[in-house]
Amino acid sequence: MEATVYFNPSCSKCRTVQSILAEQGIDAHYVEYLERSPSREELEKVMSLLGIDDPRQMMRTAEATWQELGLEGASREELLDAMVSHPVLIERPIVLLGDRAVVARPPERVLELLDPAGHPGPPDRPLDHGVGSG
Repeated sequence: MEATVYFNPSCSKCRTVQSILAEQGIDAHYVEYLERSPSREELEKVMSLLGIDDPRQMMRTAEATWQELGLEGASREELLDAMVSHPVLIERPIVLLGDRAVVARPPERVLELLDPAGHPGPPDRPLDHGVGSG
């Protein structure tokens, strides 16, 4: 099964997820969403896979663009439109695998997708939450 990763090559957390997937032998399609903004329909699908209704849960609310656009009190529809127009607002990395997805912050959250029971990683490989920041 191939994963899809909403990816920014300049982001260290994205690169860490890329390494984790490679180590686990998972093929992935990397969507450089800053180059080609996802459609509203794609964002709705991602939200569904993440199991969220509020777009804020997959948005970079500390981004300057968030403040510039005055999105604090924006509606769901306005937030989705803002992400299409300003993809820098999309949190990264987001990893989709099958019918599940995670916002991989920290990057080790991607391991949740590899364990069918939804546990945070294979039992023989505990997570190291002390990995550097990005």
